[in-house]
Amino acid sequence: MLASTARFTRDLDLAEECAQDAFAQALVTWARDGVPGKPGAWLTTVAANRARDALRRRAAFRRRLPLLVADDAAPVVGERPAVDDDRLRLVFTCCHPALSADAQVALTLRLVCGLSTAEVARAFLVQEPTMAARITRAKKKIATARIPYRVPSRSELPERLATVLDVVYLVFTTGHAAPAGDDLVRRDLVDRALDLGRILDQLLPDETGVAGLLALMLLVDARRASRVGPDGSLVLMAEQDRSLWNRPEIEEGAALLTRALAGRPPDRYAVEAAIAAVHAEAPSWADTDWDEVVRLYDVLLELRPSPIVALNRAAAIGLRDGPQTGLDALMPLNDEPVLATYPYLSAARADFLRQLGRLEEARNAYEEALALTGNEVERAFLAKRLDEVG
Repeated sequence: MLASTARFTRDLDLAEECAQDAFAQALVTWARDGVPGKPGAWLTTVAANRARDALRRRAAFRRRLPLLVADDAAPVVGERPAVDDDRLRLVFTCCHPALSADAQVALTLRLVCGLSTAEVARAFLVQEPTMAARITRAKKKIATARIPYRVPSRSELPERLATVLDVVYLVFTTGHAAPAGDDLVRRDLVDRALDLGRILDQLLPDETGVAGLLALMLLVDARRASRVGPDGSLVLMAEQDRSLWNRPEIEEGAALLTRALAGRPPDRYAVEAAIAAVHAEAPSWADTDWDEVVRLYDVLLELRPSPIVALNRAAAIGLRDGPQTGLDALMPLNDEPVLATYPYLSAARADFLRQLGRLEEARNAYEEALALTGNEVERAFLAKRLDEVG
């Protein structure tokens, strides 16, 4: 609804205001008359009507530059039009190279993911007023730089693609393991990322990076139904019922992975998808090929050195060689500033300490992880572990 309204208004602030007005109107009208048969269409229509009224009121000020301008460039002769999708237009607008990397991510989380400014601020570990100012500056930059609200032409896509892939994956990971809230998974964000991945794959069928990202998302999402038990509790992969894994998604992901690995050298998404495929193809937790997982993490660490990749590699080493070896591999990461507030480091350390019988240290690590975790499903799991070691 926001993307559709933004396409109509060419003004992100006005589009947000109209979308909120539509929700406010729904609270009144639906309570009185009942929910309409097509609530999404109802909301979009109301938002569009609000936008139309606002634009009429602005008619006297048409001499001012619109906040979002139409693309007046002549189309390239013989070039097919890009995919007509409002969400993709919004992603490419947020990911324009005229904006800083932080601004691109912040705008995407705010406008594409629908996170509140406070939630975006938590993701960046800054105060809410700071993030509000950052988002406002990014919107003004869109206006002053005359950034068009469109999917770029095919000739422009390659230089913009890497950032867009990163942002789509960010939408997916934000939904796959929600950083806060009562649900482990935000299905709306996961499904949105998968939709965008498929649209990009249709748009650029020869891009191995797109195939790798879509493969990764499908192979990881295939486990969705098994990640939470009937009582709403977190279920670790070692204990998941693999009969619940989505086999069509695994097969689709595996086929895309074959395409992605044709790229030389393979990119980070292809390697991460290969790791996910090792898990997807193992008939049981005990049959997981941990040697292969560690080797793939070694490749990934060369392609994309990062403390989080190093953390995942250390966890895999511990699962292959035992908790003490895993704990030793985690030790150098304790001084990484990026991981200072990352709960999964504390949780991994706590689990290895628990397995080693070092319960006092395990309890401290679980308490640390619990303090850093905002998702209620994960908090309940950590609290249970804390009770066990306490």
